[in-house]
Amino acid sequence: MGRVYLSLAAFFGFTGVALGAFAAHGLKGRLTAAHLDVFQTAVHYQQLHALALLAVALLAARGASRYLTVAGLVFGLGIVLFSGSLYLMTLAGLKLGPVTPLGGLLFLIGWACLGLHAWRRNV
Repeated sequence: MGRVYLSLAAFFGFTGVALGAFAAHGLKGRLTAAHLDVFQTAVHYQQLHALALLAVALLAARGASRYLTVAGLVFGLGIVLFSGSLYLMTLAGLKLGPVTPLGGLLFLIGWACLGLHAWRRNV
């Protein structure tokens, strides 16, 4: 489990940096200021939750739990749904309705699971 989450953390961290640089250098004149801000929000949440996946991977190395398993899954899926939908909205003009808030809800569930893991394991 830890290897999977560490790999996901590395992937999302790497692509988050690349997308942030792409926004700063390649999209500045192509997107409106509002769309650029939305894109940067997607990058910010992707990076933040890549770090959360890193924490899950490190904690899993100390001992797995179902809370860590769920936290890792929903953090990864949350990045895809939340940040991915914002990338598609700004770059392709797609409106995906409830996908973005669903991704945000998954982030909240991930943080709750991380807290439950700490509480149950007395970390």
